Amino acid sequence: MPLSVQEEPTMVALITRAFPDVRRADAGTILVSSWTLPAPGVQKQAADLAIEKWEHQERPDAMLSFTTFLSENGREVLNYAQWTDDDSQREWTRAARRSHDIGGVERMVLGIERPGEVRYSLHRSYTSEEEADSAPGALVTPTFETEGPDSQRAFIDGVIAILERTRPPGLLAAHFHMSKDGHGVLNHAEWRDMSAWRRFAESGGTVEMGMLIEGLEGVAPAPTQLGVPRYLPYKSLVNVEAP
Repeated sequence: MPLSVQEEPTMVALITRAFPDVRRADAGTILVSSWTLPAPGVQKQAADLAIEKWEHQERPDAMLSFTTFLSENGREVLNYAQWTDDDSQREWTRAARRSHDIGGVERMVLGIERPGEVRYSLHRSYTSEEEADSAPGALVTPTFETEGPDSQRAFIDGVIAILERTRPPGLLAAHFHMSKDGHGVLNHAEWRDMSAWRRFAESGGTVEMGMLIEGLEGVAPAPTQLGVPRYLPYKSLVNVEAP
């Protein structure tokens, strides 16, 4: 059910707790950013500020959706934004920097760390038979460092081949994003719930993928201080409905 809907016609935005429609055909660029918080108690505050920034201003038609996720450990907020194309997003950002206050989050949440956005495009997706009947309840986002488009594609193709053969229970979909600079791959993995992911991890489901990485040139797991990032859905603002 929608959480809120704006009253003013030019500002209408549907806000739900749903995952974004990752495979929508009009999303030519995806911006992903992870915020690190000084304490778990401000996690929802930071996510609400991110959503409200978009909810209470004029939004360009090129901005399709904006979704926030809350990390399981309470210390991170993941932002996932879909745009039609890079040029439109960059043009809007330049105009916004001239006309809007962009430092509000830092003032409201002291100590927040916002290292910046990574620009991706969706390359391929794995989907399971469960996807049609189940809504995802958890997001897991392993990332990998790569040395260009060839290594990005080789890695994604290899992982999808493993998933299609093994069909991990509880994995509804895995959407593989290629960073536009060629230096990374993001797996936006939608699980039925966090328990399903834990069973997969504890059963050694990542071993074969680790062997794949060892056999590929120019691919390595991205270093992380907290292990594989895991998130729960929070709020999603849909500015333009998917075609």
